[in-house]
Amino acid sequence: MDLKEIKRLVQLVEEANISHLSIDSDGTKIEIKKELGHAPFPHQYQTHAIHHAPVAPALAPVEAEPVDSNAHLTPIKAQMVGTFYGSPSPDAPQYVKVGDRIKEGQVICIIEAMKLFNEIEADQSGVVEKICVSSGNAVEFGQPMFLVRPE
Repeated sequence: MDLKEIKRLVQLVEEANISHLSIDSDGTKIEIKKELGHAPFPHQYQTHAIHHAPVAPALAPVEAEPVDSNAHLTPIKAQMVGTFYGSPSPDAPQYVKVGDRIKEGQVICIIEAMKLFNEIEADQSGVVEKICVSSGNAVEFGQPMFLVRPE
């Protein structure tokens, strides 16, 4: 089973109304689990009258919310659970660095999953603005690994 088939299975689990998929094919076992959020609370509301006393004006000015400097960036997310590696080997240079231009389909990192090293390709073109994961750290499915300024 190759990486494209695994990606297709992950996408199937993500889109389907299932939380777990397990496949055993030719000695290769693949198990995909989707963490589901908590069930929403029933739509029962109670209202209470709340009376507030007048409040004196604040003495200090209220600071505005900080502007998200990453709002214009798009993430490249982990396609599987595993260990992130930014280079093909410890003594090799990084696949990409901050400021590098990448093209869709270019190998940008490796994720080790189930003792298999999977080359991960960029799903978009642009400039790498931030690398969100350090080499050797675990990544979860859907976790942002890179922030890219699209071109």
